[in-house]
Order: sequence, then structure tokens, then C-alpha cells
Amino acid sequence: MEVVNTVGRRKAAVARVYVKPGKGQITINHKELAAYFPLEILQYQVKQPLLATNTTESYDVVINLDGGGIKGQAEA
Repeated sequence: MEVVNTVGRRKAAVARVYVKPGKGQITINHKELAAYFPLEILQYQVKQPLLATNTTESYDVVINLDGGGIKGQAEA
């Protein structure tokens, strides 16, 4: 499988998401998920699609976020 990419939007926030097979690493703007979103509820919102499909440990996700606030970015 190659890299799959898509765009998500929420209010003024834009997320460019790249998904590829891997070990479950999530990187946002070149930072680890916990470093970019220190609140657990925001981390949960980012992981929610992977948790719903039970693929948390199967894919690496790279996200480039731009604009909006922290909550809008997590929801994008």
C-alpha cells in the first residue's frame, strides 16, 4: 500500500493527513502527538478514526496543520 492523503477542515483549521502502513506513530507538524496536543481529550479526537476501526497500531499518520485554534485543529 502506498501513502494515502486527504484534507480535513474545521472552521479556519486545515489538516493535511498522510496515512501509510507502520507501527502507529502520529506526527503533527514534525512533533509527536502528545507534544503538539498535551490535553488527552484532544489526543483522543485525533486518534478516534483509528480507534473506531481498530487500526491504531497498523498505520503511521503524518499531519500538517494550519490555521484555527487548538480545538479546531484537533477536530480537523
